[in-house]
Amino acid sequence: MFKRPKKPAPVATPVRPVRPDVLLRRLEWTVIRRLDGLLHGNYRTLFRGFGMDLAGLREYQPNDDVRHIDWNVTARSGVPHVRQYNEDREVTAWFLLDLSPSVDFGSQERKKRHVLIESVAVLSRMLTRHGNRVGAMFYGGKVDHVIPARGGRDHVLHIMSALEARPEMANAQPTNLRELLEAALHVIPRRALVFVISDFITAPGWERPLNHLARRHEVLALRLFDPLEQTLPDLGLFLMQDAETGEQLYVDTHDKGFRKRFMAAAEQRENDIRTAFGEAGVDALELSTDDDLADAMYRFADLRRKRSQLTGGGLAAKPGLAGAGQKWA
Repeated sequence: MFKRPKKPAPVATPVRPVRPDVLLRRLEWTVIRRLDGLLHGNYRTLFRGFGMDLAGLREYQPNDDVRHIDWNVTARSGVPHVRQYNEDREVTAWFLLDLSPSVDFGSQERKKRHVLIESVAVLSRMLTRHGNRVGAMFYGGKVDHVIPARGGRDHVLHIMSALEARPEMANAQPTNLRELLEAALHVIPRRALVFVISDFITAPGWERPLNHLARRHEVLALRLFDPLEQTLPDLGLFLMQDAETGEQLYVDTHDKGFRKRFMAAAEQRENDIRTAFGEAGVDALELSTDDDLADAMYRFADLRRKRSQLTGGGLAAKPGLAGAGQKWA
């Protein structure tokens, strides 16, 4: 009896890294141009409240931003006074980049590292197109690389090339984000716009340095995550590995009790991170490995626009978090 020959098993081809200039050009066409249309060219919707030099004081008027009240002068005079600022035309932005082993996780083709690189490319190019400067600090177990702040498209490509050339870490000591945040306090001399891009899978103790950093600078957090880190499906018995230490453990995901405990732990971690952002007064954008980057950035701009309207009207506004399907919290 004639037997049809079996088809050869498909061979997985390794994904070739995209050249930084090719990736940036693609992002300029697919994301940055789209954001320009959504934001009508007003990139300050995303990047407000930075580069301010004190110009003087005046009495408080209705609709003034309550965050600009000078409480010392108000207490001495008995009349509310607000600070007036001259806004610098040039902005200096810094990217604090967590490149620990956990950012190399992704349940699909796209890893958290890819989201990080694309986010840096989009944000830094949007800033440098308007004559601003950007710098970066790399963390992988320790702060091991600092790129000084400069302007121009070539400098954006330099940062992207450094990110693409950085090898994945097989395993390391558990991440301690506190070291990155404390180093930034010494490296960044003047008030700047600071992006903290991380999955915030870290040892405790990073909350206080984040508070200190937010008092001195305009800090925005971009939190990377993968859907599999929040909801564990029923996959039966399989091997889990700690992305930070390399430790391996067999788990039975068919066990409903185990999945329930996993989700409870993930939810508690979410609450702790959001509480830390709120106490530091830091707006946060949640970026999933399956997110559309342009949509996520627009949600973030919408969040900050609404907060600006509230504070401009003299109302208190809590720091917000923009995520998938969530515009304002």
